[in-house]
Amino acid sequence: MSSSYGENLRVTIFGQSHSNAIGMTLEGIPAGEKIDTEKLNAFMARRAPGNNSYSTPRKEADQPEFLCGVFNDYTCGTPISAIIRNSNTRSQDYSELKRVPRPGHADYTAEEKYKGFQDYTGGGHFSGRLTAPLCIAGGICLQILEKEGIEILTRIKSIKDVEDKGELIDATSGKTFPVVDDAQGEKMVALIEEYKAKGDSVGGIIECVINGLPVGLGDPMFDGMENRIANIIFGIPAVKGLEFGAGFDVAKMTGSENNDYYKYENGQVKTLTNNAGGILGGITNGMPLTFKVAIKPTPSIAMTQQSVDLKTGEEKELVVKGRHDPCIVPRAVPVVEAAAAIAVYDALLGQKKLK
Repeated sequence: MSSSYGENLRVTIFGQSHSNAIGMTLEGIPAGEKIDTEKLNAFMARRAPGNNSYSTPRKEADQPEFLCGVFNDYTCGTPISAIIRNSNTRSQDYSELKRVPRPGHADYTAEEKYKGFQDYTGGGHFSGRLTAPLCIAGGICLQILEKEGIEILTRIKSIKDVEDKGELIDATSGKTFPVVDDAQGEKMVALIEEYKAKGDSVGGIIECVINGLPVGLGDPMFDGMENRIANIIFGIPAVKGLEFGAGFDVAKMTGSENNDYYKYENGQVKTLTNNAGGILGGITNGMPLTFKVAIKPTPSIAMTQQSVDLKTGEEKELVVKGRHDPCIVPRAVPVVEAAAAIAVYDALLGQKKLK
């Protein structure tokens, strides 16, 4: 099982949802980068569980404990390792799942692939809990990118069929519910609460805009920026779709509508539109890099579902126990930021090697 990503830096995620700790190792970060731990903890808190009525009631502090690689708040050039200790687990809630898999989860595929030796409690290594150490690595990269003048903005674009309004031009990270239009955000929260009351769940779309990128990041074909971002974004549990720029809407356009025409702006080449999402031929073109991520509804729901008993071979009804988010989307927003930051910084390090 490989849980590593990166070419010029390398992030490896380890642990299981109910193991003693989860964590990450991040290699390739240059020495001398200051890590603002207060800022990192604030970023981690955005993903942490149990902070509102529309997230799981499982309470975890999610504050990183650095084991090595950071000395006196500065990176020292060696691999950085950090852990988050799991303190609020209820493994007994998952005792039945080894034989009766939850629909929408990896219980069945993990049982078949790992021959029953997998940790099934809390979803094990397949759990969204593993996005917490991803946020440690991404939070570090975000701080470094900020010094490079690169800004990553995110928002909830939609929950089910309720859409945010306006353009994503300013950070939403300081908001309790990260949308541009707060009135639409209130409608989204109400919708989540409505389906929570039914014992059901909802999904949505997260939008990401990356400003300040230089021209030339990425490579053609298999190492393009779309490939790099897709590789890590699909490492986030519950991601089922990804589109760049105008995305699937380009299929409805003509060439004259889709092409981004060029212009000069303050002596720099820019485009009149940004249907390409800031990437041409896998390489950044200096425009904002934009993409949207589709997050599926939480598969753990309180409603009775049909499953099978893998031991007896009989069909069986299942009521999922445990504590789960009625909507994963709000807590996935900083995870998308973290993943984007890792992908961009990895590409940026590659470009710096060429100079």
